Amino acid sequence: MPTVGYARVSSHGQSLEVQREKLKALGVDKLFEEKKSGVDSERKELKRCLEYLREGDTLVVTKIDRMARSAGHFHEIMKTLVTKGVTFKAIDDPEADMTSRSGKLLLGILALIAEFENDIRKERQLDGIAKAKKQGVKFGRKLEITDAVVEEIKAMRHDEELTIPQIMKAKGLSKASIYRALGR
Repeated sequence: MPTVGYARVSSHGQSLEVQREKLKALGVDKLFEEKKSGVDSERKELKRCLEYLREGDTLVVTKIDRMARSAGHFHEIMKTLVTKGVTFKAIDDPEADMTSRSGKLLLGILALIAEFENDIRKERQLDGIAKAKKQGVKFGRKLEITDAVVEEIKAMRHDEELTIPQIMKAKGLSKASIYRALGR
């Protein structure tokens, strides 16, 4: 009965190392891992993992929130596992066991808590963004071309009669940036 591991972190700045170590210490036979947000429905490695699983296998994650984006999604995955005859184990939540009624109940509760925490995190993030905007914080890339640079580019083009490639070279900007500046 093979043991299959699934590890996930939300962004490329995070490391899979801790999850990988825990899963390998447990002795997983095959490990699927990815760097994708849990709310992303297009997680290719999760899909590959679920397709790979066969009757008698055990799917192992470090925590249940590594698996699903919501309680509903978690339950969908659990139905798929039950249909395939696959058991599920969460290393950090050993009581969450699909083989007992109380374990199934605990899995459902933990999935709801994970979804609740995710919703709270989103609310805090949106509140923080709104507060920052009120305080004048600008989001997104900083403009490479200030109003002063736009005026210089226009002067180079019209007064000095330089070509676009000459201006590009002098300013170290792309053709598109030069044309955007001239259009302002």
